[in-house]
Amino acid sequence: MTKPVTLAAIAGAHGVAGEVRLKLFGEGIATLARQTNFNDGALTLVKIREDGKGGAIARFAESNSRADAERLRGTLLSVPRDALPPLGEGEYYHADLIGLTVVTDTGAVVGSVLAIENFGATDILEIARDPVPEKGTKTFMVPIIPAAVLEWDEHRLVIAGAFAEE
Repeated sequence: MTKPVTLAAIAGAHGVAGEVRLKLFGEGIATLARQTNFNDGALTLVKIREDGKGGAIARFAESNSRADAERLRGTLLSVPRDALPPLGEGEYYHADLIGLTVVTDTGAVVGSVLAIENFGATDILEIARDPVPEKGTKTFMVPIIPAAVLEWDEHRLVIAGAFAEE
């Protein structure tokens, strides 16, 4: 798979020498630190360190001043999926799940994965209903726990039917 995976977003400038603050979408800076180029080579990582608040501070070769860093605010940092290390059993990259067709354990199609959120306890799938109902909620959420998400592959994600109920 070569579709891009977003690992972080540039939140703003840090200091006056071109460093940027990063919002991380993974579990720390280890995955980011293994990469040297982001966004098809548009940004070259020179150094990165933790910020002590769950984010990171990074320097890119293309950013040499606070003004350069401010221009990068909002930039998503992506790499090709195949540039990332293989995953263990039960692990996933968000990009691997977003867009998957969602079916129940009885085979009924209920929608597709729209987003993955985390409000502190566990990752939660936001699923867009298909077909979209005229009334009621257009999306629903399912925690990524073994009782709710039974399996997934590159084509579909299977949830327990009780989690698809309105």
